[in-house]
Amino acid sequence: MIDDDAKERDVRSARVLLAGVRDAFEAGVLDLAGKCSAGNKLDARKLDEWQVASFEMAWAGAELLASETAVSTAAAPADLRTPLALLFTADAIASVLAKLEGLYLDLGLSLAPLRALRDRADWDALRLNFAGAGALSAAGTAVIAAQGEVGPVLGDESHALAQESFRRFAADQVAPQAEAIHRQDLTVPDALLQSMRDMGVFGLSIPERFGGSGPNDREDTLLMVLVTEALSEASLGAAGSLITRPEILSRALLAGGTPEQQARWLPRLAAGDPLCAIAMTEPDHGSDVASVSLRGTKVEGGWLLNGAKTWCTFAGKAGVLMVVTRTHPDRSLGHKGLSLVLVEKPSVNGHEFRCEQAAGGLLTGRAIPTIGYRGMHSFDLSFDDFFVPDGNVIGGEAGLGKGFYLTMAGMMGGRMQTAARACGVMRAALRASIRYAQDRRVFGKPLADFPLSQAKIARMGARLAVCQQLAYHVADLMDHGGGRVEASLVKLLACRSAEMITREALQLHGGMGYAEETPVSRYFVDARVLSIFEGAEETLALKVIARGLMERALDVAPSAA
Repeated sequence: MIDDDAKERDVRSARVLLAGVRDAFEAGVLDLAGKCSAGNKLDARKLDEWQVASFEMAWAGAELLASETAVSTAAAPADLRTPLALLFTADAIASVLAKLEGLYLDLGLSLAPLRALRDRADWDALRLNFAGAGALSAAGTAVIAAQGEVGPVLGDESHALAQESFRRFAADQVAPQAEAIHRQDLTVPDALLQSMRDMGVFGLSIPERFGGSGPNDREDTLLMVLVTEALSEASLGAAGSLITRPEILSRALLAGGTPEQQARWLPRLAAGDPLCAIAMTEPDHGSDVASVSLRGTKVEGGWLLNGAKTWCTFAGKAGVLMVVTRTHPDRSLGHKGLSLVLVEKPSVNGHEFRCEQAAGGLLTGRAIPTIGYRGMHSFDLSFDDFFVPDGNVIGGEAGLGKGFYLTMAGMMGGRMQTAARACGVMRAALRASIRYAQDRRVFGKPLADFPLSQAKIARMGARLAVCQQLAYHVADLMDHGGGRVEASLVKLLACRSAEMITREALQLHGGMGYAEETPVSRYFVDARVLSIFEGAEETLALKVIARGLMERALDVAPSAA
């Protein structure tokens, strides 16, 4: 067992190591930025040529930021979070160095700085003390004793109370219905939706002056993250994802809606009446929002929509859809020709709907069968001369052509929510694994008493704790006007981490994990969607993170290109 003084030395040592890795990472980013730019500006053709290197760089950046955040805020040595932060850091440094070696080789850079880091005695000590076999068993035992309570302790009393309140609500109201909703592919029941309306979950991102629970003078992203995480622990599809849609739409309205639109829609969205859905993705364009082809043709008093959308979650139950549409006929304008329109429709419970207008317009929807993420259902939509009045164009005439920017105003919040959803699923999987490992006896003793089980649980606990810490940290950055790239980094890391943790949870359950009657099978299939929506992993890494990191590098050292 390592004493407290030794742990403090290890924390200091980890910070020094991470500083060295950060220097090597930034050198790689700068060199890659030079190869992807022309005239000190990133070049789209060159970026495509360097996609593999950019993807690895984005991942290295996510692991590095998570480690730096966890170690910089390491608590007292006796706190469980300290060894978990150092365990994650030991694993992450190994992963980042491996990625950087590949990147350096591709770039033609010398590997000497990376080999110097690998040869350091303090690096060997960190790995032995926190990722060695004995350390893993000790950490796993501690995580088991804590029943998976590994997350940061919140200093703000109001946030701590909200977290506890929503965890109780999720456990009492959502969790008992989660399995039936998933296995029977049901729509979220009206009674549960009403309970969530009563809890105010739909108004978390809407200022109090518009009937929401958000502050009037600032954002409270941390509260949204905490509530989303708590609800997602009980059910991703039946609760945890309900906040995302009003989050995106309300941010778009706050960023570009007319005063009349804000007064009309925000109080209703805060009350959860109507529920809303977001229609961005199209069958041929996926995450490439700028290539949207759904047409909006100007007619007297409004617009006729023609085209298709897909993966529009909760479109059946929703009473209003935020639709990204092309309102300028010149497709060469790309994202500058897009606008946002609000499509009103009846709310339906089924897996299909058909909305006919008196003038002949038609909107149809059909739920897409999925392996998980059930309860809200994602729909294919078809618009055929469907009329939308001028008053439902967000921003009115001044909003024409600004749809892409208004959509992006909500996407940072959506990505943070997705990271929070991932943390909730991870927490559920970890706690279920601990309970099962303690109850299940094999070869004469509890599964939890075996070193390999302890090692698995230790790494699960470390990954959850660090993802939570990073999510809370980035939420604070966003509330102070920053965090654009960081929100994407935490989304990237947390969503893949949810896949890893739920996979290990299912493995610890053995055959029972593969049975639908066990909740971990639901966590496993639900987690898989997280890396796909709110920006597919590849698009997020290449188009947002890598570009953002390289732009920063060029801004700091413009002569590099």
